[in-house]
Amino acid sequence: MTIDSTTLNTPAGPLSVLADADSEVLAAGFTPDPAALLPLIHPTLRAPLRQRTDLGPVSAAVRSYLDGDLTAIDAVPVRQRTGGEFMAHAWQVLRDVPPGTPVTYTGYAALAGRPPAVRAAAAACARNAAALFVPCHRVLRTDGSLGGYRWGLDVKKWLLGHERRLTTS
Repeated sequence: MTIDSTTLNTPAGPLSVLADADSEVLAAGFTPDPAALLPLIHPTLRAPLRQRTDLGPVSAAVRSYLDGDLTAIDAVPVRQRTGGEFMAHAWQVLRDVPPGTPVTYTGYAALAGRPPAVRAAAAACARNAAALFVPCHRVLRTDGSLGGYRWGLDVKKWLLGHERRLTTS
């Protein structure tokens, strides 16, 4: 088994994506180095990387998202594993947060069905290996500030601005 990898140029910087043979995203992040994403993948899903120039439907979805079809990434399957049910559920809930309408960590915890679990919701964002496809950039602090983002606040700001521009115009 191998993991296919590619790096796409985006206005927010290089986006590396790792996908399995079924075009399920295992990891994605704003880094020029696909190998840097391997530690984010659950150990049972890791395999040697095979560099590809294009990942077919995955690359097409990213290009469509960048071109303005903000829902294009929603159809791309993502495969993440974790030790708990809440984390897997929380990642699925993130995929349902519409572009252009970010939520707070408190709101995200409520959407995930556990309103008092704000720290667990924040941990789901922090442990998300599939940035962009599981849009943890759409979660903000209670005061509306950006909070954190593994790939840098400039990237998070760009993604939110891109989505806001396209949903309010």
